[in-house]
Formats: sequence, C-alpha cells, structure tokens
Amino acid sequence: TIVLPRYRGIEGSAIGQSAIGLSAVVQLGAVRHEVTWLVRGEGEAVRTVFVDCPALFDRDGYYGTGGHDFPDNADRFAVLSAAALDFAERERSGRVTVVHAHDWQAGLVPTLLRRQPARWPRLARAGLVMTIHNLAYQGQFGKDVVTRLGLDWDVFRMETGEFYNNFSYLKAGIAYSDHVTTVSPRYAEETLTPEFGLGFEGALKALGDRYSGILNGIDTGVWNPETDPYLPGHFAASDLTGKRACKRELLNLFDVPQGDDAMARPVIAMVSRLVGQKGLDWIAEAAEELMTLDATWVIVGSGERRYEEMWQRLRERHPSRVGVFLGFDERRAHLAEAGADLFLMPSKFEPCGLNQMYSLRYGTVPVVHAVGGLDDTIRTWRPNSRHANGFKFAAGSGAAIVSTLRQALRLYHNPVQWSGLMSEGMSDDHSWDRAAREYVKVYKRARRDARDR
Repeated sequence: TIVLPRYRGIEGSAIGQSAIGLSAVVQLGAVRHEVTWLVRGEGEAVRTVFVDCPALFDRDGYYGTGGHDFPDNADRFAVLSAAALDFAERERSGRVTVVHAHDWQAGLVPTLLRRQPARWPRLARAGLVMTIHNLAYQGQFGKDVVTRLGLDWDVFRMETGEFYNNFSYLKAGIAYSDHVTTVSPRYAEETLTPEFGLGFEGALKALGDRYSGILNGIDTGVWNPETDPYLPGHFAASDLTGKRACKRELLNLFDVPQGDDAMARPVIAMVSRLVGQKGLDWIAEAAEELMTLDATWVIVGSGERRYEEMWQRLRERHPSRVGVFLGFDERRAHLAEAGADLFLMPSKFEPCGLNQMYSLRYGTVPVVHAVGGLDDTIRTWRPNSRHANGFKFAAGSGAAIVSTLRQALRLYHNPVQWSGLMSEGMSDDHSWDRAAREYVKVYKRARRDARDR
C-alpha cells in the first residue's frame, strides 16, 4: 500500500472512479484536520491511498511557491504521517510487517510509532525503514512544534530530532527507524563526511550497518528505445539504425543544420536544471573552451537566469552548433537521450541521478562527475578496459570537464571502441527489479530488528 497526499495536480482520473472514500478526523496535539482516504486498487496487489485534505494539500506547489516554503508545512506533513498510520491501524485484514517512510515529509512516521505505540498497536512491531532521497532537505522547524503536535521531549534530544535548536523531521525519522537507506551506495558513503553530511553525518554514523545505499531504478517501460513513442525510429543494441533517425530529428527540433557534417559531428546533450548544484558554474568558467570542441550541443532545462542567458548567448554566437530549449518538454527530453552521442552530467553532488541511466539504455555515452549515484553507475573508460560504459572526472572544475570531453570525443572517432561502450551501457540492468531485491533484504532485516526492540 502506497500513501501520498492528494496534491492539486492529482486529477480525479488518476485516482479512478472506483476509488473508495473513507473519512476521519486526524489529530496530533493542537493540530486537527478532517481527511478523506481515497483508496485506488482495492483488492489488487498494489493499493494507492490518497490523503485528501484540501485545507492542506489543495494549493499551487507541493512544498511552497516563489522559492519560499509554506508556513504550515510542519502541520501539513504531520497530518500526512498520522493519516497514513491511522489508515493502516483501522485496516483489519492482513498484518503490517514493514512501514517505509520517504524523506522528511514522512519523518514523523517512525517517530510517532516509536513514541506513541499505544495509539497504533497494530503497527507497533512493524519494521521501520526510512529512505533519504536528498539530505539537503531536512524538514527543520522551530522547537515549539514539539508541543504543538503533542510529542514528548524525547524527540528533541541531540540523539533524536534536535538540530541546532530546531526540530528536524528527517533527523527524528533517522533516529527512530530500524534501518535507513539512501539512493546509491556512494552517496551513503559521502553522507558520512562533513562535506556531504550537512550536519547529519554523526546521526548516520551512529546507525552503523543499519545505514546503506540502494541504487534507484528507472521505469524501463517508459524509457525503452525499442518502443518509445516520442522517437521517429526505434532501435536496440543489436540494431542501432533508428538512433540515426533520432539524431536527425533532434537536430531538426533544435533548429540545428542536419547536413552530412552535422550528422557526423558528435552531439553532446544536457537535460538539467540550470543551477550551480548541477555544475553549471564549472561549465560557465570553461564555456569558450567548450565551444572549441568539435561537437554540437543540445540543452534542455531552466533555472538561474545567469545560466539561461549564458546558453542563449552561446546559441546566438554558434547557431549551427548549439540548440537550446529553456524549460522542460517530455518529447525533447526523450529525443535528447535517444539522438545524442554523449550526455553530460557535471553535478556537484547527485544522490542517485536518473538521466545517466536513461542515457545508458539509449546508447548515449554519459560523461559525469564521479559523485553519488553517477559514480556507482558509470564505469569509466581506460585503455584496455573491458566493461566501461562512460567517462568520469574526479576534479570539480571546468578544466576537468573539457579534458574528459576531449578524451571522449577522441574515442568517438574509433567506431569499434565506441560501439563497445554503447553496447556495454545498453546491456546494464537498471530496472526496479534489481533495486527491489535489495529492498527485500532490508525489509527482512528491519523486521528482525523490530522483534528485538
């Protein structure tokens, strides 16, 4: 069973006409709201429960607007957590063996179960698993929220949810869970250091082997070069003919000439938020040198104005070699993955990353900064390497990007070695089946640990 808020963007058609509606009042201390659980898929292998509370979730944006958080986020996600537990408690069929919370928005789930077990006795012995998708989002609120939600002050110790005199939903969730995961093995290692731990490294180190990284999967039905409806030609590792049609359409869509020279020239794509965290400042410092490379650039993204304007200027100066779309467009994103030859991801940190896995599946060779999930998924090319699927650079700088791209472009002109890189990447398994097997192991351990509490 999956529980999530019914945000404004979730249409009734997504919930389904056959959804079952159950209403109740959810209360935590002074916070009280009426909610309706809309249950989709009753009797099926997977149910989805939408917590419908218009006062909290029927608004523009998920967590805030205009770059500012909603002032009642503490209440909003406290109600979500309690509503999820109340729904599970009132169920009378089957046993709840594992409760899996994701990010700070669900951080009160393990906290409430450990501190108020009498309220949810049916769940008291369930294994509690918490997943951190990005440690930068910590759910910090003033300590008055502890009293407001009717929590006891055990939750506000340095070992639990207290963080620089604020109360962190994420830190509390970490402290009260049986097992904590994050979205790649390398990111799990990185978050144990001050550079990436953001003040939580001590709490994570205290978990010992109860903290691990499991690489995310991708939807291999949506991201499939053999069936992708956005592509003008389909292809597979055994027959790449359709990839050339995708490259031609990509250049056409971005208004870049498609003559023989352009088709022979490698295309470097980026589909990214145009912000410093994604390495755009490194690109800016090396922009002129990057334009000397014998390649065509295709950019899809939006973000900070200075980086948007940088790419627009480069487009104006090099109209035959730079295509830019400021914003997000599903068709362009799919075509960039399918039609490009290389995909650049110079992120300063990347808990997991998905685009490099899409790229591998589409035979587009990734060039990445060796951090987080990028480091886990890309095996860098070296002379005589047998299982390489891309290129990595360790130093965080524009010079490192230029140097690594030069190396990749040299190899591009060696068809035998380049086709080996493409084939290796396309044969990698980045499905959720692989990730699910790892989560099953975590669930089994969490259940054992819960029994021993």
